[in-house]
Amino acid sequence: MESDCHNDLYELALGFRLLRQEGYYVSADVFNNLKDKEGQVQGKISQDIEGLMGLYEASQLSIKGEDILEEMGNFSSQLFNAWNTNDDQSQARIARNTLGHPHHKSLARFMAKSFLSDFQGTEGWINVFKELAKMDFNLVKSIHQKEIRQVSKWSKDLGLAKELKFERNQPLKWYMWPLAVLPHLSLSEQRVELTKPISLVYIIDDIFDVHGTLDELTLFTEAVNRWKYEAVEPLPDYMKTCFNALNGITNEIIKFKGLQRLWVEPHRFSLKIWAILCNAFLVEAKWFSVGHVPKTDEYLKNGIISSGVQVVLVHMFFLLGHGITKRNVDIVDDFPGIISSAATILRLWDDLGSAKDENQEGHDKSYLDCYIKENPGTSIENARCHVMHSILETWKLLNQQCLPPNPFSSCFNKACLNVARMVPLMYSYDGNQCLPSLEEHMKSLV
Repeated sequence: MESDCHNDLYELALGFRLLRQEGYYVSADVFNNLKDKEGQVQGKISQDIEGLMGLYEASQLSIKGEDILEEMGNFSSQLFNAWNTNDDQSQARIARNTLGHPHHKSLARFMAKSFLSDFQGTEGWINVFKELAKMDFNLVKSIHQKEIRQVSKWSKDLGLAKELKFERNQPLKWYMWPLAVLPHLSLSEQRVELTKPISLVYIIDDIFDVHGTLDELTLFTEAVNRWKYEAVEPLPDYMKTCFNALNGITNEIIKFKGLQRLWVEPHRFSLKIWAILCNAFLVEAKWFSVGHVPKTDEYLKNGIISSGVQVVLVHMFFLLGHGITKRNVDIVDDFPGIISSAATILRLWDDLGSAKDENQEGHDKSYLDCYIKENPGTSIENARCHVMHSILETWKLLNQQCLPPNPFSSCFNKACLNVARMVPLMYSYDGNQCLPSLEEHMKSLV
């Protein structure tokens, strides 16, 4: 990008954002030209609403050490917060939408309706654009409805809803994850298949958090680590059913599009991550059984594993089938930063305190509990601010992981970003223990 393009703030910010979001490294130093000789942000840009929108959007792609982007993001957000109370309703709406739903941290298809309603103009091409968007929406909806029927049938045939009467039997909610993470229409099979391990993450979480005794959970974890059916014989029927379902899903994923031909031990990667997940769940169960509140670092290290993100993204890596080399498989197997960052964002959002699931009565501790105990005298408000800051810092790490050198496909990188983008929708519960934004999107599909 040439330095003279800073004369148009929106153009500069947009060019930076588009290149960064496609995986190209562009230096943030281009924004230093927006400061005067005293190092202050030039006052004239404070009246450029479109330019400030672009500047705030660009700041969402910052990485560690890019102080200029953080400064520009803070500068623009302060102005937007001021405009949010403005009598000009159009200006206030733009400010709210920009702050609440920046492009980089939002899901494009989920924001389409809002975008179209704000898309004003008299040119004929705008009406044509809107008509095409409606046609696209209806086409996509029909495909998604077909996939939902497949997922629902699979869930019913599996029989877990009948056997595990306590579990969160929510196939539509489980499906919302693949829908968000893999939005391309060509990935229909992958969305259906990815819903299956996601469902097991939710179900096993319920078993550990709510219903299993510590002795039963220990035996179940040992069975998963050994992967021997005889090891679950002493356990309750619901655990046997779950183990069978886990075994069946693992076989289905590995057989998907002939993946079993790629490796001498095709089960190894899938079985290993299920064992790692159960081990993490068991650690939390043991903490609760003795009333132990761990240090924040200890809790988060285990918590990013118990989030289930590693299980989901490793399965997704194989389902996509892009760049399955020995080197990349070894990297995925080692819990790389692009996966652990997405997992950290999910874990911290989940633990913000408002994320009490509408059907779950578990008693496991949260990061907030650990932080407040570790920092006596800290208020819940300060603890929540700390968590939000940690989420923003983790986003910078995730942004960094998507830039060169990166061994993974663009599709996999964007899917990892989409996990982080989906988290606020999945874990922002209201006062009635509901997810109004998510439920609105779910209703639009059925």
